[in-house]
Amino acid sequence: MSTQTAEKNGVQAGKLVTDKGSTAIADVVVQKVAGLAAREIRGVHALGGGATRALSALRDRIPGATASAGQGVSVEVGEKQAAVDLEIVVEYGVPIADLAKSVRGNVITAIEQITGLEVVEVNINVNDVHIPSDSAGDEPEAARVR
Repeated sequence: MSTQTAEKNGVQAGKLVTDKGSTAIADVVVQKVAGLAAREIRGVHALGGGATRALSALRDRIPGATASAGQGVSVEVGEKQAAVDLEIVVEYGVPIADLAKSVRGNVITAIEQITGLEVVEVNINVNDVHIPSDSAGDEPEAARVR
């Protein structure tokens, strides 16, 4: 992130550690920012692997429970830099290379603007393709026998 861009957003690049004190950004903060930024991109159906999504589906059925914004996101956070790993499920028909480029750009921009950390890498693992007919509960199957 350029110093000019950082200063426009109220964060001075590299100023998380100063002679007057330091600011520490928790991993979970970067994880949530990355997860939310990835979900903003059209064509991203979900984040997380199969088991993670299955647990999330169970959680959704519990009254008052909320899904984690950081689901499917792993991060490493240092004093000045962060690295992100994402597991995503894409919508069928979306060009994956274009989607990955958009997700990567949005995640980098969001993390750098919100936290002031420099993002050194965003690795994206596409682990599934969502086909609309795969969604449970879309339409009940017609009975074969009446």
